[in-house]
Amino acid sequence: MNILPKGLWPVMITPFTNSNHIDLDGLERLTNMYLDAGADGMFANCLSSEMYQLTSEERLLLARSVVKLCENKVPVVATGTFSRDQLDNVEFIKKMYDTGVNAVILITSLLVEPDENESILKTRIEKLMSETGNIPLGVYECPIPYKRLLSPAMMQWLASTGRFIYHKDTSCNSVSLQQKSEVVKDTNFGLYNADTTTALDSLDFGSRGISPISANFYPEPYSYLLKEYFTHGRTEKLNRLHAFLTMMDRVTHTFYPYCAKFFLQKRGLKIGTTTRIPTETLPNVDNIRLNALMDSFKALAEMFEIKLVL
Repeated sequence: MNILPKGLWPVMITPFTNSNHIDLDGLERLTNMYLDAGADGMFANCLSSEMYQLTSEERLLLARSVVKLCENKVPVVATGTFSRDQLDNVEFIKKMYDTGVNAVILITSLLVEPDENESILKTRIEKLMSETGNIPLGVYECPIPYKRLLSPAMMQWLASTGRFIYHKDTSCNSVSLQQKSEVVKDTNFGLYNADTTTALDSLDFGSRGISPISANFYPEPYSYLLKEYFTHGRTEKLNRLHAFLTMMDRVTHTFYPYCAKFFLQKRGLKIGTTTRIPTETLPNVDNIRLNALMDSFKALAEMFEIKLVL
């Protein structure tokens, strides 16, 4: 089983046309932007991709297109569970793997109800594993339909199966990240942290990389941070960069993913701002915040001599 590379794994947004179809030309420009910015892998068909607003055919089209666009330059993973019916999930996992992705991701909160314990989750994962051959798998603590965090014990078991190679962690908690990282150390099961604030902590603990939503606005400083970290370790320079990214991260969660598309458009990327997640008109105060974010991003890039791709 392959080990996925360390580094930045963007949780990809999905460009749509004005008529609300997947914009394949825009997707090509977006994918190339991630690649040019130094992304080490792609998480297509995730929550940032508006995956719950896509049809099954569109989910497969999205994954297949990203795999083709990446041309084996970086690996691609994509979500494959959208039902509480195990048979439906088995069928779709196989279809998703046939798109050429390197691993199919399981949504923890779709495999068990909130009141069901982790032993039930383990049983259902075992069932999925037994019916999907040797397809490489991953797990994602997706906040929707609810956030189902995994225990260190479950992480250790998943690593021991040899089938799991990607974990998107959304605990946003340094203690939890340390415990999880320790139990998957020296295995093929890579932990990728979704949270900017705990990014450096998680790298110190041994995580393989990060997948923050703010990398959909400005992937370049995240790529820079990771490459510097893996080359020189946690320096005072990186602590300063991380502090700026942590403060900036607070703005990116408002009106997301619309604001990410809007921000990239303002940066010069030719994509539309259409989203399938209902979005209100952006208030003036949030326009001011996004303009301030743009100024902060450009100042940060100049301060740390980070090369921008747009």
